[in-house]
Amino acid sequence: MYKYKTLTAVLALALGTGIAQARDLNSVGITVGSLGNPFFVTIAKGAEAKVKALNPNAKVLTVSADYDLNKQFTQIDNFIASGVDLILLNAADAKAIEPAVRKAQKAGIAVVGVDVAAAGADATVQTDNVQAGQIACQYIVDKIGGKGNVIIQNGPQVSAVVDRVDGCKAVLAKAPGIKVLSDDQDGKGSREGGMDVMLGHLTRFQKIDAVFTINDPQAIGTALAAKQLKRKTIVTSVDGAPDIEAALKSDTLVEASASQDPWAMAQKAIEIGHGILNGKRPANPMVLMPSTLITRDNVGSYKGWSSPR
Repeated sequence: MYKYKTLTAVLALALGTGIAQARDLNSVGITVGSLGNPFFVTIAKGAEAKVKALNPNAKVLTVSADYDLNKQFTQIDNFIASGVDLILLNAADAKAIEPAVRKAQKAGIAVVGVDVAAAGADATVQTDNVQAGQIACQYIVDKIGGKGNVIIQNGPQVSAVVDRVDGCKAVLAKAPGIKVLSDDQDGKGSREGGMDVMLGHLTRFQKIDAVFTINDPQAIGTALAAKQLKRKTIVTSVDGAPDIEAALKSDTLVEASASQDPWAMAQKAIEIGHGILNGKRPANPMVLMPSTLITRDNVGSYKGWSSPR
């Protein structure tokens, strides 16, 4: 009788502490900024590959929020209704998304932010965007000898962009010979946006020695604008996207990009989310992945986004 009571107590304790609450990953919902951006397509593919490695029969649903907060709220509601186990969230607004995050968690769903922060998320996996901005802009400082006119081409005010700009500004501030002509124009994270902003700057400023753009699509657009007006400038950015690999291997004004690894980022996010579902939370809920500067000199050895890690 004593042994029976002891066994019952142990089982009750195990259930109470979650030891017996192991959960398989059967369904995952992924909502990202835009599936028109190859970065987010790679995140989706990397996540799905990891999910299928954990459970070949798992369902993965990926949707594009198109940077629309209300649309993302609806998508998360749909994930909750369909009973997903885990949501990978690329938040349209880091702070305003919190009510949706809390709602999902109350439904027993783990929420992991990816690429940008999300208030209330169980964990976030993202590039060390401050460092990325620093190394991209240190390249500029070194290339122009610490003197000249520089533009910081801003973008959508998600945490990743803010961090990149902050990192860039910190580096440029240490070079008193550099004048920042502009740092608040939004290139919309797109080639067209980057081109429009750069055309405006080229019209306004007669001498632009270098431009830091917050992502590769804007960098491509910026380089096209400068070429169109027959102006020379150095362009650096953040991403390490396929387009920038081609640009670095050809005769363009783009000279460097601080790389991200969306495949590895997504795989890490799934791994952490699966652990959270089984009572294993990361020691630090903010997981930062280091960035590496890709230039004309080393682009030949760069693996690129879509290479499995």
